[in-house]
Amino acid sequence: MNWLIVIPFVFALVIIGVAFGPKGQPQVGVVDGRLRTCPESPNCVCSEAGEREMALIAPLSFAGPAGAAWTKVKEAIVAVGGEIQLADDGYLWATFTTRWMRFVDDVELRMDAEHQVIQLRSASRVGYSDMGVNRERVERLRALFGK
Repeated sequence: MNWLIVIPFVFALVIIGVAFGPKGQPQVGVVDGRLRTCPESPNCVCSEAGEREMALIAPLSFAGPAGAAWTKVKEAIVAVGGEIQLADDGYLWATFTTRWMRFVDDVELRMDAEHQVIQLRSASRVGYSDMGVNRERVERLRALFGK
């Protein structure tokens, strides 16, 4: 009978700990002119060459002026629920917070105007697997950006 009380109590403590606990530190920024590589864990995708096959995703392609593409991708980030933390001439960092567990994911974009692509990286700050959330987010961005 005590288990009927203890198990829900422990479960509630775990949920509260995850919801209000530390969210991890962002590992963002351009290194040697490229976005950071993904960690070995399956909770990150990146379009820069040299990524492991599991983490590799296509960049966003565009035609026309790079400035117009940059504006459009910023609008797409906000439309899918991102909060832009930093945006300058060729780099953007945004955060996405999950609804229930309040996990924070970082999305970064790097303009490559010469090749008419926007390189991108989407990564979870904590945990091992993201259950495909970062890849799905990038594909939603791609769909909005392509309209």
